[in-house]
Amino acid sequence: MAAEDANDLRRALEKNEIIPYFQPLVELRTGLLSGFEVLARWQHPNRGLITPNEFIPLAEDAGLNGLLTGNLLRAVFAAAQDIPGHLTLSVNISLTQLTDFSLPKHIRAAAEQASFPLNRLILEITESALVANTEQAYRIATELKEQGSRLALDDFGTGYSSLRHLQSLPFDELKIDASFVRSMGHTRESRKIAAAIVGLGNSLSLTTVAEGIESQTTADMLLWLGCDLGQGWLYGRPVPPEQLPEVLAARLDPAPPIPEPRSPAADSTLPLRLEALPTQRLAQLNAIYDGVPVGLCFIDRNLRYVSVNKRLAEMHHLPVAAHLGRYVSEVMASVFPLCEPYLLRALNGEASNNLEICYPDPNPLNEKRTHLISFHPARDEANEVIGISVSVVDITRRKQAEQALAESEDHFRHTVELNPQVPWTADPNGVILDVSARCEEITGISKYEMIHGGWPRIVHPDDLPCAIDQWYESVRTGVVYDSEYRILSRDGAWRWMRSRASPRRDEQGKITRWYGTVEDVDDHKRAEEAHRRSEARLQAVFDAVPVGLVIAEAPHGNVVMSNPRAEDILRTAVAPPSLIDDFYTPPQTFEPRHTTRRETEYPLANAIMNGETLGPEQHLRHYSDGTSAWISLTAVPIIDSDGRVSGGVVTIQDIDKDKREMQNLSDLNSVLKTKLETHR
Repeated sequence: MAAEDANDLRRALEKNEIIPYFQPLVELRTGLLSGFEVLARWQHPNRGLITPNEFIPLAEDAGLNGLLTGNLLRAVFAAAQDIPGHLTLSVNISLTQLTDFSLPKHIRAAAEQASFPLNRLILEITESALVANTEQAYRIATELKEQGSRLALDDFGTGYSSLRHLQSLPFDELKIDASFVRSMGHTRESRKIAAAIVGLGNSLSLTTVAEGIESQTTADMLLWLGCDLGQGWLYGRPVPPEQLPEVLAARLDPAPPIPEPRSPAADSTLPLRLEALPTQRLAQLNAIYDGVPVGLCFIDRNLRYVSVNKRLAEMHHLPVAAHLGRYVSEVMASVFPLCEPYLLRALNGEASNNLEICYPDPNPLNEKRTHLISFHPARDEANEVIGISVSVVDITRRKQAEQALAESEDHFRHTVELNPQVPWTADPNGVILDVSARCEEITGISKYEMIHGGWPRIVHPDDLPCAIDQWYESVRTGVVYDSEYRILSRDGAWRWMRSRASPRRDEQGKITRWYGTVEDVDDHKRAEEAHRRSEARLQAVFDAVPVGLVIAEAPHGNVVMSNPRAEDILRTAVAPPSLIDDFYTPPQTFEPRHTTRRETEYPLANAIMNGETLGPEQHLRHYSDGTSAWISLTAVPIIDSDGRVSGGVVTIQDIDKDKREMQNLSDLNSVLKTKLETHR
């Protein structure tokens, strides 16, 4: 610019040779056009296109900055007549302009002349412009904000007083300097700086904008970090006003252009970046982390605990604080040799799922515990392994229940083969004719009393109506009788019993006698209940833990987050901003008391309305293909720091297999009994 002087620049301003160029601003999440950043260009008759860093200093030295700004804004507002009203325009404010107290007046006058609403105007201020004349700059920037314009802090991270500026001025946007963005793909430090800036912006409720995006890989990284808007050559180069219709047509009519193919990592489940998420999202994640019935922790590359949830701390019989910063080998010395190979595999990028590890429990009793453990590598935006995500489910009771069930089945088989516990007979009309003396040993009621109508007196009042109805129905239809109920034992305790009977028919098919047995199934029932509870804990959280999770916000129940496991279980997509199926929340409202269905059918709705943890509850879900499956639901409210319920988390667990296995076992017992009676 040494050859150019103030007269040449003044001539350029008179002939309107300095014109605005428009570069698209795009929403990273949707690819939709958000607005344009206005960049000044000098169309010199001899030198061609000249960028601002050459002629802006000349304008400032020659005192032509005000004239330059006025001309440029008038051209911008004139071109804006063809830009849809929902799109914004961002204009840079220089250091000299922030010392001119007439700047707000000139901007307002130009906008009024063109009937341009100032709430569509974003004024970008660099940190360097705030440092030189802090007091004047603050006064002018505040006045610009008060008259309707929005403020953006440009080139954030390149100055010296960034945090003080964010605190002192009412900024609306925070722009990440292009120097950080362009090096994100190959410089870890740049990625971490960008993550920190996005996290700071989100925590202050500022819109974050990334400059200099040139590849889809970089755009994916910024999206994962939680960045809102982006600009750069990936979305379009700056264009003069006459090319705006073409850009708008491509972006708005009928849909935004298809972006470049996403990077491989973008096709997988997006990782959750805690440093870049707002407070509400952190509250949601904390509710999941401490609310699930699974032990969770994150271990760094040095095999030290970074975070531990309450459930895992309880399993280890240690406070959460006793884990943080300590080596796994130090905290769990007896278990570490068993886990070390899988931890090292995870650091090399290899996941290990559902490993059964048995070891002494670190408590005074030193009992054996069995845990189901998964180790998953945790990766950053560039797919580098930064640590290990570990999930732990205590399946000790499940293993004990499985063993007890196996032993019970074997014992029952041998018992039936030798002698039924309490055999009994009845006539074709259902009147008891005979009962084994074993009945008196169990109940204390004599055989005579049992035959003469005494058995209803020992059946639990809650179970008696169902037991009688089933018996009368079997007598009427001739179907096999099979009923479970509690009886009052000799020691005064209620025990679960199972009564079964099959009819004997004559040659004409007429029933001549009923033969049945009563067996003690109390231990079996309790083991079965323990087995179901243990199975419910085998579901995991997100990718590392196989538990279906759905998060909804208050008060209308809009889904804000779900994991693939939830969609697998429900066999339907649960994507934001849809509503959860009305099996889980009442349609269109979170007011279950206004419906005729039971409130327990809506655990998530009630968790949000009442602020209480509900469940787990079992439901039989019917699918569109005619099949059905049992699932278990637990709902946990999300409580903000101010005590307000901002949403809820529902965990969805697949328990269908266990339910049906127990039924299969029941069917097997019936077959064995029938065969025994036939051989008699």
